[in-house]
Amino acid sequence: MFEHSGLDIMCLNKYCHSSSSSSSSEHDKKVFTKLKLNLSGDYPRKNAEILSGQYGTNLLLIGAALMLAIAHHDSLVKEVHLLSFITCLMILQLIWMMWYILVRDRQKNTRTEKDVHATTCWIRGGLTLLALLSLIMDAFRIGYYVGYQSCVSAVLGVYPVIHATHTIAQVHFLWFHIKDVIKSFETFERFGVIHAVFTNLLLWCNGVMSEAEHFLNNHMRRLSALGYGNLTIVHSEPLCNCTTSTCSMFTSSLYYLYPFNIEYHIFVSAMLFVMWKNIGRTIDLSSNQKRLATKTQGLSVGPLLGLLALASTIGILVVYITHVESLQTRQSAISMFYIYGIVMLVFMCFAGASGLLIYRADHIPLDTSKNPSRQLDTELLFGSSTGSWLMSWCSIVAVLSSNSSPPYLWTNFIYSLLIVLEKYMQNLFITESLYRQQVDGEREDPELPSAPEIFSVNSSLAPPYNGIINRAYETPERPCVTMENEQEESGQVYRCPRKPSEVPLPVGNKVMEPPNIKSKILKNIAVFLIMCNISLWILPAFGCRPQYDNGLEQETFGFSIWTTVLNFAIPLNLFYRMHSVASLFEVFRRV
Repeated sequence: MFEHSGLDIMCLNKYCHSSSSSSSSEHDKKVFTKLKLNLSGDYPRKNAEILSGQYGTNLLLIGAALMLAIAHHDSLVKEVHLLSFITCLMILQLIWMMWYILVRDRQKNTRTEKDVHATTCWIRGGLTLLALLSLIMDAFRIGYYVGYQSCVSAVLGVYPVIHATHTIAQVHFLWFHIKDVIKSFETFERFGVIHAVFTNLLLWCNGVMSEAEHFLNNHMRRLSALGYGNLTIVHSEPLCNCTTSTCSMFTSSLYYLYPFNIEYHIFVSAMLFVMWKNIGRTIDLSSNQKRLATKTQGLSVGPLLGLLALASTIGILVVYITHVESLQTRQSAISMFYIYGIVMLVFMCFAGASGLLIYRADHIPLDTSKNPSRQLDTELLFGSSTGSWLMSWCSIVAVLSSNSSPPYLWTNFIYSLLIVLEKYMQNLFITESLYRQQVDGEREDPELPSAPEIFSVNSSLAPPYNGIINRAYETPERPCVTMENEQEESGQVYRCPRKPSEVPLPVGNKVMEPPNIKSKILKNIAVFLIMCNISLWILPAFGCRPQYDNGLEQETFGFSIWTTVLNFAIPLNLFYRMHSVASLFEVFRRV
């Protein structure tokens, strides 16, 4: 046995084959080991995501197939078959939520990671209000079934009962578990959460289909009353008499509650999708911090203009619905709507552009940390914009190719162009706001307090000392502090008097500076846009849809194609407006 110092005698040749081959084999082994670790670490998670995503997509497609069959009214597939399928899905989701809550209750001693960005109290409060309205709708459905129980299927009575139970349990789940980052039973939980996501999506699609069918029947009745023929109106009333005197009230009231039920289910599916994306995720504690309560000083112009827009919206809605039924006032009602829309959209474009200019002047870097909730918000904004963009471009094509010249021809053209521009501006403004980095002093979280700077090793409060100083002379209270530390170690504590400036501030609280002029302007812009989006949601949600009544698009594309476009675009536009309200409120809190 001997050692080599300097050059290896065995490798004096031009090429050292044994050494190179061994190093290459070791390199291959390292690459293989790394690849094996990557596959074993990431592949099962991606595999579970793909499998659960395919499962949920197929659930939605089964429901869509049943809906398409029901749309053909001579089909053997009836509404009771679709409701039976959805009822089974809701029962399965109820079983999963009960199992999840029981498992979490047994694991209450273990700390569960939370994603504070998943939702906020005001979003859950708004969803609770929408859920209450959905429960009222279920009560009306039960009353409708009681009146016609002699000639309708029992599924029509079971469905609202299960839906009400599902709504109550789901609201409880959203309040207490939607922020959970699941780290146990991950594969099973992925299937459970995605099942809940697509069950709510299917309930949303069912509500959209029912509401669109009801509005289309009302539209055809209106056209028949105005003298248009060859329109088939589908009558969906049961073939027996109602045993109570409230059936007509229940039937008419249902369609005023559909918009709230539709928004409830689409928002729940979005929140559950964020929970699904968080399964197995490692939370970055540095970015997982909420902000303190939002200050509202400086709000004046935005709320006033927003309330003015909301009040004018209510007036336009009442006038439009009452005047569009008459042949004499029909065109003036449509022209009034377009003029109102042009004024509203011009102010919204100006507000969004002003907010973008303010952000561009600040030069604050963007926040690139991983945040599934924020990413989903921006994706939904752009995705749901496609509905109204398609509707607007169809209207522009119809105006440019029209042979008739009604008084609202060019106002329809300007209104459609402004719809496209306004969504551009608003999407950019919201995205810019959500991705802006916040000042460190404004990111303190009362639930996750950070250590005060006085205990830091690199404290900026510590004065610099150069050379040797007499600490007892400089700080007369120093011996008292030393005595306190010694007494704390022995279990006896005697406090020394402190100067007022030395009293430590509460942990997690910092003195907030009053908002500057830019923050005040941005807050007013956010409030104004919130009120405007609520206004533009109210109009189509409660029957003000001039795209059905102006006749220009129907003349160009035909009745069936244009109604198909509207049935696709209007639900997306309604969701866009309500989702914009939620996103803009988050912008208001972040400013």
